Amino acid sequence: MASIQLQGISKNFGTVAALDGIDVEVADGEFFVLLGPSGAGKTTALRVIAGLERPDAGRVRMDGADVTSMPPARRDCSFVFQQYSLYPHLSVYDNLAFPLRAPMRRVHEAEIGRRVERVAATLRIESKLQRKATQLSGGEMQRVAIGRALVREPRVFLMDEPLSSLDAKLREELRVELERVHKASGATVVYVTHDQVEATTLADRIAILEAGRIRQVGTPEQIYRSPDSIPVAQRLGSPQINVLPAAWFGQQHAEAVANVAIRPEDVRVGARDEGFDCTVVESSLLKHHVVAEYQGVEVRARFMGDVAPAPRSRIRLEFPREHRLLFDAAGQRVA
Repeated sequence: MASIQLQGISKNFGTVAALDGIDVEVADGEFFVLLGPSGAGKTTALRVIAGLERPDAGRVRMDGADVTSMPPARRDCSFVFQQYSLYPHLSVYDNLAFPLRAPMRRVHEAEIGRRVERVAATLRIESKLQRKATQLSGGEMQRVAIGRALVREPRVFLMDEPLSSLDAKLREELRVELERVHKASGATVVYVTHDQVEATTLADRIAILEAGRIRQVGTPEQIYRSPDSIPVAQRLGSPQINVLPAAWFGQQHAEAVANVAIRPEDVRVGARDEGFDCTVVESSLLKHHVVAEYQGVEVRARFMGDVAPAPRSRIRLEFPREHRLLFDAAGQRVA
């Protein structure tokens, strides 16, 4: 496997800056996730690592060696795309074996058989090997696409939202498979997604990417509990973090504080003389979710007890000081 360094990478498409001077280091054997909205530059970053795009500025290194000018075929990366990209006229076996029969990487047929059978067993598609790709379900086709990358045994796996076109049950099932495969192989994986559940489930570390810039890098726990900015805080968590005016809290915080943020699970039901008297907008006992309103601002809370107040009823909500995150007018974290 290999470590990866992106150093000052910029990439423009006309007047659009897809990547704007990003710096990222991925450790050998790490499952690294690029998380962000559509258009953030995630796929472009992946293509730059693979060599499918040449950066306008910056360097790409693998294991310390500069590979910026190296063609894709020599970088030894496997790419799993959002769409399955299988060969419909080939069987599952031949789709899996295809990378091992390429002229640059031709492998003996006996070794191809061993690798294909091992990967098929790992992904639980050994009973499908003689079927055509067109005879598979969506989940099975994506397993084959992932298997085609695994069978190569490359230095780096690059995965571009490989589960986004599947239904919720299949996504959950394949997330478990990917996590199991990564632990067993110790592979270096760079994984692109806009789904926070995928990111927090799979990642050793996450890079929040927005408008072509890295906003924060850290473990899922670090980013969730200690975000550097309001956009980063809003990227993880469901329901989304509450962002409240600092004016609600009087002189409790420094003058530089413009907004106070707090996670819905940290909001509490206040006593008679504590908190804020809010109007319930919506509540769900099954989701343990309450949406209330105070001075025109929606407040979201999660209560694990039997709390499901009726809409338009009143509820006092308290925002404990120890759980508050403070931000300035530009949305940056205030220590």
